[in-house]
Amino acid sequence: MRALLVLLGLAVVVVALLMAFGMIDIDQTKTAQLPKVTIEGGQAPRFQADVGRIDVGTENRTVAVPTIDVRKADNSVAPAP
Repeated sequence: MRALLVLLGLAVVVVALLMAFGMIDIDQTKTAQLPKVTIEGGQAPRFQADVGRIDVGTENRTVAVPTIDVRKADNSVAPAP
């Protein structure tokens, strides 16, 4: 698969180089036109689904929150070596 991609890439590079040197000249001789399409009738599908129901609400509660006591370090005493 990888070898095929390498060969395809190499072919693109070769064609680009040939176009750059003027050895290949590609000119559009006729413009493109979209085909005429008519659509008649038809019906979209209809689905019916029974799904569960979720009720979301709020409730007030009291929550115990731990307290934190922060104390500064005592820098007056030098640490022992």
